[in-house]
Amino acid sequence: MRHEWREGNQFTLLPEAARFLPAMFEAVRAARHYVLVELYLMESGELADQVSDVLMEAAQRGVHVCLLLDGYGAMGLSSADRLKLLHGGVQLRFFNPIGFHSLARNLSRDHRKIVVIDGELAFTGGFGAVDEFLNAWYEIALRIEGPVVADWELLFRRLWHSRLTRAEKGDRRPATLPQPRKPQALPNGVPGRAMSARGYRYQAIRHSLHRRVSQVNERLWLCTPYFVPTFALRRRLVRAARRGIDVRLLLPGAKHDHPSVRFAGQRFYHTMLKAGVRIFEFQPTFIHAKFVLADEWVSIGSCNFDHWNLHWNLEANQEAKDPKLAAEVRELFERNFAASQEVDAEAWAARPLGQRVREWLYGVLDALIMRLK
Repeated sequence: MRHEWREGNQFTLLPEAARFLPAMFEAVRAARHYVLVELYLMESGELADQVSDVLMEAAQRGVHVCLLLDGYGAMGLSSADRLKLLHGGVQLRFFNPIGFHSLARNLSRDHRKIVVIDGELAFTGGFGAVDEFLNAWYEIALRIEGPVVADWELLFRRLWHSRLTRAEKGDRRPATLPQPRKPQALPNGVPGRAMSARGYRYQAIRHSLHRRVSQVNERLWLCTPYFVPTFALRRRLVRAARRGIDVRLLLPGAKHDHPSVRFAGQRFYHTMLKAGVRIFEFQPTFIHAKFVLADEWVSIGSCNFDHWNLHWNLEANQEAKDPKLAAEVRELFERNFAASQEVDAEAWAARPLGQRVREWLYGVLDALIMRLK
């Protein structure tokens, strides 16, 4: 779904869980009407308990709380924790639970991260309710105020009522949602729009990024945890670098939750480096964040910009034309570049045979998997 640009918004960058988790919990505690939460990952553990507690506290004081989880990403949430949420007053639904139907349907997942409070405030990013986000993974989030919040809420509402969502057993309450509340434009606000993708059927996020890469004047910096880009994106990045644009990629280093994906993506390093693209591998932890800076345009959200996400998943990103936010994102990139190891083109060209074999092997597996299309 492609929403229109809306004026009068305000965006606050919240890097690292130490900032965005307290901000989200505070917003839920201040809710007076409703809280809508949509997540891909939620697994039983310390963070899931914290999220459940703050949602149940809101429900018990009369706030309408709806939690929509992906049917696969939430398989690690125990039955006891599900019942606790229901008994605590939280409406709980699941998108596309794994079943004995087509493989393509099982592969289609809800990867979006949406939190909406009272129709006035929203959060998005790459976060989930799993303990890795507390200290093992680097993540960021964006706080959103203004008219664009209505578009984030619309994304949630449409999926909540989708035929692919199913209420948790034991929740006999009607699936009706509270009446939406209209957010107000903020003085001195900036333009923003919510962008979503729904697998191969609609890829507005991809098309928007392609346009930005082709039109950028100064810099194009992209952070993604799973660098397995489409041919179209690779070609645009190479062309941008060759015409003198400062193109940089911020990618995970050896600390990765799926090393095979890292190896599959590394088969593209040589072409990128040869064209002048600079590649930085983040060292402190696994970097799970997804954000892009193109001059003063920013995109932050759930989309990894890899071909798997773009083909199968529901994704959503916040785009903004905000000089202040762009400056903050640039500073964030620069801090993370400083904590990364830059890949040297000459050293990469002389990499050992074992590394080349891994790239080839996982590249073949990646190509075979994508033939499931």
